[in-house]
Amino acid sequence: MLRILIALIVFIMPLTTAAQSKDISIDGDHGKLSAVLQTPDAQKNYPLVIICHGFTGNKESLLLTSLADELEARGIASIRFDFNGHGKSDGDFQDMTVLNEIEDAKKVYDYASKLPNVTSISIAGHSQGGVVASMVAGELGAKKIKAVVLMAPAAVLRDDAIRGNLFGVKYDALNPPAFVEIFGGHKVGRDYILTAQTLPIYETAEKFTGSALMIHGTGDVIVPYTYSLSYKKIYRHGEVELLDKVDHSFNGQEERVARTCAEFFARQMKI
Repeated sequence: MLRILIALIVFIMPLTTAAQSKDISIDGDHGKLSAVLQTPDAQKNYPLVIICHGFTGNKESLLLTSLADELEARGIASIRFDFNGHGKSDGDFQDMTVLNEIEDAKKVYDYASKLPNVTSISIAGHSQGGVVASMVAGELGAKKIKAVVLMAPAAVLRDDAIRGNLFGVKYDALNPPAFVEIFGGHKVGRDYILTAQTLPIYETAEKFTGSALMIHGTGDVIVPYTYSLSYKKIYRHGEVELLDKVDHSFNGQEERVARTCAEFFARQMKI
């Protein structure tokens, strides 16, 4: 009778195949970075993707969590994190620049590269996070970064800084103020503007010789899709997928975009 009872318990118990998510802390450029390491349960070894959020965003957006889940379903781990001054990470938003976000991402790479089960590292980014991802891949090279995915990459940020226009707020581009206040009360610092004006986005990104996917909505009025087309011109192995009438945040299309990106990574990793 006991054996039958044990057998019944085992039979009705659900199998645990969900991802293992672990909150971690990583030393960043401006203090500690809040991050989530998500790994596939059934695998001892796995490739990993670093996921970078956009300007004023955080690691818990639907687009990024959906991407992490889609990657996990294909046996791929991920680390998504909050940049300095964002989400639960240390730092003041006003001190944030693209350059120190690049340093944050490189420190996340250093952390990931020391994980014993990781077989390769790729990187993905949305909006400003896409610019960061492209420049990190260019700096580290294809020997360290397996593949790149850029979701509505905001290379327009350099042009906007030169024009003195930040989300519709105008300022003197030749003599920027201490900060520019934009939506949500966010204060963008002078250093952000000055460094953005001379940021070598494409010059750095083109050093990456691996495979890259750009995915962009044609309805994006914040970052026109032509910036993804410009990325394709500099990559030797680049491809672009345009989504008709989809906006910058991929609203309503987050899971579709996440699935497309995860499938691209799986192909590059031959999974």
